Amino acid sequence: MQLIFRAANILEAHIVSGLLNAHGIETHVGGHFLQGAVGELPASDFAHVFVNDKDGQAAEKLILSYEEGEFASN
Repeated sequence: MQLIFRAANILEAHIVSGLLNAHGIETHVGGHFLQGAVGELPASDFAHVFVNDKDGQAAEKLILSYEEGEFASN
C-alpha cells in the first residue's frame, strides 16, 4: 500500500476515503488512535489515506478533483 493523501484531520481522511471507495478504489485510513494521543497539542500529520499500489494513479486524479472542488455542491 502507498500513502496517497495526508488529511488535515481524521474526518477529512474519511471523506477522501469514501470518495475513493465510491469510485472502486479500496482504501485504508490510518491515524485513528493518534488523534486522542496528542491531547492539547496541535494535531497534525496523523490522518492518512492509503491505497493499493496499482490504484495510486487513479486515486491521485480523484484527489486532485476533490482538492479543486469538483465534488462540492453549490
